[in-house]
Amino acid sequence: MDIMKKEVIAIRIRALREDSDLTQQQVADYLHIRQNTYCQYETGSRQIPLESLIALAHFYNTSTDYLLGITDERKPYKRKNIK
Repeated sequence: MDIMKKEVIAIRIRALREDSDLTQQQVADYLHIRQNTYCQYETGSRQIPLESLIALAHFYNTSTDYLLGITDERKPYKRKNIK
């Protein structure tokens, strides 16, 4: 993943967490990972796995396109019901 994309993801997931008044530990618990690992996602020093990216999009009610910097629209697309 190119450096610019890592920075966009890092900036956006940190901003969403802070806007929601959550700690890194709370988000890490949601993702079932260590706080240190989540911190590395926010600093861009570790690439975020696809499963975690999708989970964060659902958690923050946004789209993966927003998290990836493809769109600046925070509102998610209409989602399919997956069973």
